[in-house]
Amino acid sequence: MTSTPTTTASREEMKAAKLPLGWRDQCSALLIPLNICRREKNFLPWECEHERHAYEKCQYDDYMRRMSELSRRKREELEA
Repeated sequence: MTSTPTTTASREEMKAAKLPLGWRDQCSALLIPLNICRREKNFLPWECEHERHAYEKCQYDDYMRRMSELSRRKREELEA
């Protein structure tokens, strides 16, 4: 497994940022600054693009990782 910088915020950080439980996932450390930027810029869609793209890429990468893991487990299950 490769070493990647963590994108998960601590429980205290998530609680302080008032993230809903459904959004407390592997990309929570990227969602916190995105939400701060959105509030500061009045949710204008052309603002905070860098933060939004970083968060969306993290979500996509996490989805692909989970699907790979699921495929690997199913393959191992069929082989056993």
